[in-house]
This record gives sequence, structure tokens and C-alpha cells, in this order.
Amino acid sequence: MSSLPEPTADARAQSARLLELIVTEIAAAGGWIPFSRYMELALYAPGLGYYSGGARKFGPGGDFITAPELTPLFGQALAAQVEQGLRASAPELIEVGAGTGLLAADMLLELERRDCVPQAYGILELSGELRARQFDTLAARAPQLAARVRWLDALPDHFDGVVVANEVLDVMPVHLVVSRAEGLFERGVAFECDAAGVRRLCWADQPAAGAVLAAARALELPVPAQGEYVSELNLAGNAWVQAWAERLQRGLMLLIDYGYPRAEYYLPSRANGTLLCYYRHHAHGDPFLWPGLNDITAFVDFTAVATAGFDAGLQVQGYATQAQFLFNCGVLECLERRGPREGADYIRAARAVHRLTAPQEMGELFKVLAFTRGLDAPLRGFARGDRLHTL
Repeated sequence: MSSLPEPTADARAQSARLLELIVTEIAAAGGWIPFSRYMELALYAPGLGYYSGGARKFGPGGDFITAPELTPLFGQALAAQVEQGLRASAPELIEVGAGTGLLAADMLLELERRDCVPQAYGILELSGELRARQFDTLAARAPQLAARVRWLDALPDHFDGVVVANEVLDVMPVHLVVSRAEGLFERGVAFECDAAGVRRLCWADQPAAGAVLAAARALELPVPAQGEYVSELNLAGNAWVQAWAERLQRGLMLLIDYGYPRAEYYLPSRANGTLLCYYRHHAHGDPFLWPGLNDITAFVDFTAVATAGFDAGLQVQGYATQAQFLFNCGVLECLERRGPREGADYIRAARAVHRLTAPQEMGELFKVLAFTRGLDAPLRGFARGDRLHTL
């Protein structure tokens, strides 16, 4: 990892405190915790985890760039689908994990242009630092609409309207499952001490059991003759979708993330899984490096997510690549509003649209999954497509 930029002294100190907390929990648990618990602590431990520790995460000065950071056209196109959902259900909108608040501002402004501003815009956000950034972004970009925004601490008891979650499922804690000739195992985290007494995190496997074993068996994972096959199970994501299904009485839920349907997710060639870490725009594969300073993500099994929602009573109303969804929602028409094609603003926006929609960029890797309840009309974002991408 020598190519990665070095953290500051304060960042290292914060990471060391989180490491101490993790090691203490491992010791209290008998020397082993599932990776899902480690990932939860690394990302969300109060005051120390990646999403709760205060470090800048989004944009050029952070660790990665999301679609709303690239261009307002993403939010403007998404608003076309949101408008349809709002008009067919109720004028309430909830965004889960709103990042810097750019998507909220862009959608609100576009919905205002469409004369469909929601009466209330809820943001479900756990990070106090991100809440503050979202507040500032909305106050600066959409001051006339900022008063409609409220921050939520938990899922509502019941909800009518539209739910949007952009890049949320990929940062939910995942279990790691290992398939070997001798059986199925769950990969977890332990610690060891070197000669100097320094404690270091390390991998440790235990026989899979309970819900992890049942889910892994249902997948019929490849069983290599030699070596092992490692992949992820996002049981937390499935439970989260089911929790929304219990609350969504009438409306639309849009999930946007990178991932595959199950037939592509668990290919024999993907023997090392999809787990990735991001640090200052560098991708790497060591989730134990500087805990709390790295984002840890896993690709989404969209078949599992769709099944969880369907089994809980939601209707799977659409599934498409991000490119096809944005084209259906009029992203090119939004681009045309940017002015003359030879202008600098138009050229920058066109480059961003290319990145959002090109197959070799975000266009194919990112998918959009739509759940509905009580809405029967076909959704605009899925009206046209090649139908090659199925669940």
C-alpha cells in the first residue's frame, strides 16, 4: 500500500482509537467477530467510524465521487421519475444517505421547475458531519426550498410517497462466505500480536452457521477442487428493504447502486468476491488498513434485493442499467438546456453525462431497481430498453 497517501497524525490517532475499540470487542467475543460486525464498526462506530468520524468523503477532496458530485444533470433526470411517483402517491420524498446534499438540491430545484415540489423532503442520515454539510448545501443552492427539508433519525412508522437511495446498499455491512471442498465457512476477524506486542487484525474462518449458512447454501456457490471461493452476503441490505416494505403503504422506492444480478455476481471467475476499499480516490483491497479512514464497499446482488422486496409484498416495477434509466428520464433533454453546444458549460456537462452513461464508465455497472406499492402505471425510467439486463 506504499502508493497510498499517508494520513495525518490526527487521522492516525483516530484510527488507532477505533482499532482499540475493535480489538476490545473481538476479545470480549472470544477472539472472533464476523466481518459484517467489523465493517459496521469501521464505517459507523460513533465518532470514530468512516461515516461518523468527520473526515471529508465526497468530491475531489474526499475519497470518491458519486453521480451527484459529477453533474446536476443526474438529479435533474432522476427528478422526472420522482415526479411521476409523487403525483401518483403523495407529495412526500425521503432520500436515504444524502451525501453532501447535492442530489437533494438538484432534485428539489428540478421538481420546482416541474411544479411538483414535495411538501416535505426527509433525509435519513446517520452522520452528524454530513447533516451539517447537507444543511449548508441546501441553504446555498436552494434557499427557497430548504425549509421543506427535515432530517430523520430512523425509518418512519409508515410512509406514502417516494424513497430514493443512491449508493446506500453497497455500504451496508456484509458477511463474507467461503466455499471450499470441505464445506462452507464464514470469514471473520481476529487479532494477533507481533514480536513487539503490537496487535494486528487478521482473517479467521469458522464453519458457517445459522442464517449465513442457509443463505450460502441457497446460492449454490462454486466449489473449487483446490483453493477457495470467497463472496459476500448482504443480509443487512435485504432486511433493510423488508423494513421499508413494512412501512411503504403507497408509493415508489428507487435504489441506485453498482452491482449485478445473481447469475453474474457469483460467477466462478469472481472467486475473490467484490469487496473494495477507497482512500483518497485510490481503490485497494485491505479493509484492515487504517480502520475508520477508508470506505469499505461490496457490489450489490440485485436479485437478492428484488427477492427480499417481493417476498415482503412490494412489486418489482423496473430494473435497468443507469444509462438506460437516465436516457428514459430525459438526461439528454436536460443537457440541451445547458446552452450552446460549443459553450464550455455544455461541453463539461456532456463529458459528465458520458461518464454517467458510457458502458465502460458508470452506465452499465450501476443499476436502478424500482419497487412500488399501489402504483400500476408503467414507470418512465423503465419504459424503453434492450431487456438484456434481467434479474
